[in-house]
Amino acid sequence: MSDAAGLITTLESLASDAEREKYTRYFAPDADAPFIGVRMGAVFELAKAAIDLPTTELERLLEQPTHEVRALACSIMGKSAARPKTSEGRRTELYELYLRRHDRIDQWDLVDLAARDVVGVYLLDRAPLSRLAASGFWPERRTALVATFAFLRRGELDDAYGLAETLADDPEPLVQKALGWVLRAAGDIDRDRLTAFVEAHAATMPRVALRAAIEHYDKPGRARILAIR
Repeated sequence: MSDAAGLITTLESLASDAEREKYTRYFAPDADAPFIGVRMGAVFELAKAAIDLPTTELERLLEQPTHEVRALACSIMGKSAARPKTSEGRRTELYELYLRRHDRIDQWDLVDLAARDVVGVYLLDRAPLSRLAASGFWPERRTALVATFAFLRRGELDDAYGLAETLADDPEPLVQKALGWVLRAAGDIDRDRLTAFVEAHAATMPRVALRAAIEHYDKPGRARILAIR
C-alpha cells in the first residue's frame, strides 16, 4: 500500500471490541489517543508490507489520534531503518521525522518500536541524546535511553552510563523502566561496571529501575544491593 488512507482503512477492518478491551491492561484510558482494537501482530505484518511508505505518508499516520495507526507508523519506521538495503537518505528522513514529530510519539510502546533503529543506529554525533535526556517531555527521555541499545549491541557502554547518571532519579516510571532495561543490558556486557554503578546509586534510585537493572544477578547479589540505604 502506498498511502496512509489505505493503511488506515485496512487497520479499521481488523479492529475488534475484544482486542480493544485488552489494551486497558497496559494503558490508562485516554480519550485523546483511542484504541480501535487491532492486534499488534497484525500491525507489524501490515508494517512489513508498507516498509517503503514515503515519509510524507508516515507523517500523516503519525498525525492520527488512533493509537494503532501511530504504532503502524513507528513500526514501519523502525523496520525500514533496520533493513540493510535501506538508503542513507531514507534513514536520514526517518530520523528527522522521528525527532520533528516526537509530539506524536508519546507512549512507551511507540518509542520502543522505533527509537533504537531510527535514532540510535543513525547517530554519529551523540549531542541529540543529551538534548532528549534533558527534555520535559518524558517520551523524549525514554527515546534517549532506548536509542542506546544500538550502541550496546556494539559493546559501547559509555552513552548508556552517561544517560543513566543523568536520569538515575527521573520521576517518570516509564523512563525508570527503560533505564533499568538499559542498565541490565549493559551489565550483561560488563557486570563489574554495572555493580559499581548500582552500588553508587542504590540508595536513591527508584526501585523500579534498580530491580530491573539487577534482574540477572543471583538472589544473594540482588538482596545485597537492594539493602543499600
